Amino acid sequence: MLAEKMQKHGTTGWLVNTGWSSGSYGVGRRIKLQHTRKIIDAIHDGSLLNAQYSKTDVFGLEIPDAIDGVPSEILHPENTWPDKKAYRDTLLKLAGLFRNNFDKFVNYKIGKDSKLTAEIQAAGPQF
Repeated sequence: MLAEKMQKHGTTGWLVNTGWSSGSYGVGRRIKLQHTRKIIDAIHDGSLLNAQYSKTDVFGLEIPDAIDGVPSEILHPENTWPDKKAYRDTLLKLAGLFRNNFDKFVNYKIGKDSKLTAEIQAAGPQF
């Protein structure tokens, strides 16, 4: 339903990390408010619509490579973690939690011939 309404009205949705970076809780730190504001400004002024993006592995998120006033390393979370193994382990743990949570809903048939259920499942983490 949400996707249909967004398409109908030409709406763009953005997922913005306004929380933790550089490590898990207790190790990392919050993203600076000034950087969050610059990201939101780029959404509002439309510059993100024409930005260059890189796709993440596992979740397949598209992340802008650059935003004016934002250090590029904080846009790509793996670049902020000093312990790359801890980042990868945490990423895979989160992906597993997403997959386990979605497994509860696999038997709910959404859409004609359950096509939407399969599409939602295929859009989940790949690992």
